[in-house]
Amino acid sequence: MKIPANLLYSKDHEWVRLAGLVARVGITDYAQDALGDVVFVQLPTSGQSVEAGSSCSEVESTKSVSDIYVPVTGKIVAINLGLTDAPGLINSDPYGDGWIMEIEVKDVASVAELMDASSYKQLIEG
Repeated sequence: MKIPANLLYSKDHEWVRLAGLVARVGITDYAQDALGDVVFVQLPTSGQSVEAGSSCSEVESTKSVSDIYVPVTGKIVAINLGLTDAPGLINSDPYGDGWIMEIEVKDVASVAELMDASSYKQLIEG
């Protein structure tokens, strides 16, 4: 299981890469592995204000449908339209081309709630 040290993680298995006040978000390697082959991604709406912990989209796999949760409070400023034609990018490159959205962080305190790689590893190892 890949858990890059330079990212932050939510308890709901989303990863966050911060660049200033913009957070790029996707699902972790652990989450994509548990889902199985992703066949459809319902992308969130660009421009939408979101609260940390709320559901904003769904990922459908051959096994199930899972909600994608917002890891930080802010406004969605970009979505990965590449997932429309190639949802499998979430499986093949979860930390790269498989990103789902970018959020302009409005509540910096919500970032402090995220875990570092070591804490996330402890979470998934039980």
